Amino acid sequence: MSETSAGPSEIPWWHAGVIYQVYPRSFADSDGDGIGDLGGVIAKLDHLERLGVDAVWLSPVYASPMVDNGYDISDYQDVAPELGTLAQLDDLLAQAHARGIRIVMDLVVNHTSDQHPWFLDARSSTQSPYRDFYWWRPPREGHVGGEPGAEPTNWGSVFSGPAWEWDEATGEYYLHLFAPEQPELNWEHPPLREAVYSMMRWWLDRGVDGFRMDVVNMISKRVVPGSPGLEDTPLGEAPEDTSGGTDHTAYGDPAPHVFNGPRIHELLAEMHREVFDGRPAGLVTVGEMPVTTVEHARLYTDPARREVDMIFTFEHVDLDSGPGGKWDVVPLPLSALKRSLGAWQTGLADVGWNSLYWSNHDQPRPVSRFGDDSPEHRVRSATALGTVLQLHRGTAYVFQGEELGMTNAPFASIEDFDDVESLGHHREALARGEDPEAVLAALRTKSRDNARTPVQWTAGRHAGFTTGEPWLLVNPNHVEINAESQYDDADSVYSYYRRLIALRHDEPVVARGDFTMLVPEHEQLYAFTREHDGVRLTVVANLSSDGPLDPVAEGVPVPDGAEVVLTNEPDSGASDVLGPWGVRVLRS
Repeated sequence: MSETSAGPSEIPWWHAGVIYQVYPRSFADSDGDGIGDLGGVIAKLDHLERLGVDAVWLSPVYASPMVDNGYDISDYQDVAPELGTLAQLDDLLAQAHARGIRIVMDLVVNHTSDQHPWFLDARSSTQSPYRDFYWWRPPREGHVGGEPGAEPTNWGSVFSGPAWEWDEATGEYYLHLFAPEQPELNWEHPPLREAVYSMMRWWLDRGVDGFRMDVVNMISKRVVPGSPGLEDTPLGEAPEDTSGGTDHTAYGDPAPHVFNGPRIHELLAEMHREVFDGRPAGLVTVGEMPVTTVEHARLYTDPARREVDMIFTFEHVDLDSGPGGKWDVVPLPLSALKRSLGAWQTGLADVGWNSLYWSNHDQPRPVSRFGDDSPEHRVRSATALGTVLQLHRGTAYVFQGEELGMTNAPFASIEDFDDVESLGHHREALARGEDPEAVLAALRTKSRDNARTPVQWTAGRHAGFTTGEPWLLVNPNHVEINAESQYDDADSVYSYYRRLIALRHDEPVVARGDFTMLVPEHEQLYAFTREHDGVRLTVVANLSSDGPLDPVAEGVPVPDGAEVVLTNEPDSGASDVLGPWGVRVLRS
């Protein structure tokens, strides 16, 4: 962020960089308790250094009851005992920095755990000095607290059920847009903001290199002018009562009141001034921002505004969701994906910056979702998808296991799932009378647990993740898909990712070049050019299991004399046909 004043020939490291997300619980277990930990991350730094990544985004390791696997923080300045200690975190920082790898901490400041000392004090009395750190409201007029319909607004929670939880002790409701154990912080309260900024400065002083900030565009809520209350949102049609006589409450969508609120730009600019001003160059801030448009992103990521360096959009990962939401899985035409990603490339071409990702801890595995995870096509579809994504304009993200071509897991029953969102959906869907097998099928496709199965290091017991019993099932295909078998295999996904990341670092056109989408309506070919300072990269991929396909015949211009600088099809020339999931990068 502080590099925004760099001269015209200088660019921030992340423009050509690759950030690797580590989800510690599932990365590597160093002590045999079945849970990944900081010791495991330290032990695998060689894997990351060899891959060539510039930074590690470390998912939350703070003290937490783990209702939402660490995104419910009970102490921002300590480490969860099952994940390690502060001393180990300091060791990780030192060892990563010695390898030239930065550490970006995940930061959750939209909500805390209900076990955080702030909240424990806040719910002890309406007169608590921490009461206004959170959103509290009395029951709806004419209702008794705790009864159905008494919630202050009709908002629903992301994790199912109402967004308000009754607190018997103090006679008020508190707001939680996620699990009831994740109360929302009140950013309208200046002492709360200063407490957060102080904590962030503490981490930067400790040596971290920036923050990825969870749902940070939710910190400014829309409050009814001049009122102590929040307002209802329009209801959809109430669900049919299928629970044997118990009424269902139809919850309204809180999104209009909680995303991109009226003070969000002011608050992010204040955060920058209070936390980052005067710091050495190289720190980075990434905002996770659901329900955010390109127009919003231009403001958030404009360097002159000094808010955040880049954001995560959700647009392209919502394209396979139907009218019924996330669990209503629909086919995804390639042309729709190109329109979405292309619009963000165009929209942030002159102002702002893109984050490029297929997956993270909240998304299923890309080779299963956007590719073909069959044994025949898995390797090529994983490498084709990686190439297409990383050669767009923006900072590239790799989620752990993506560099190995890991796939979704074969969850046999609901007992195999762990994720609070998945379990909540299953419970509510069955209560509505939905077909259990259809519900499970949707969970197998899009559950967050797909990303959270342990990283597959070896073909051995538990994939080399742990000597104990893993907290979440290990994908049985680790016998075929594992890091150990890929390190010295030139045709492996891991080896290909090393070449791809090196290309990002070595070719200035990747960081600096213009972007032009080619054949935008083609349903098999994904093709585009990057141009800068007389150099052109042409990227052409057959993102289908059909082939061969002739790019030239399909309208992709292949420059005369172009050099193939990267391909997953050995011995292919610039103008050759592409087989299933074949990709070529041409330099001219």
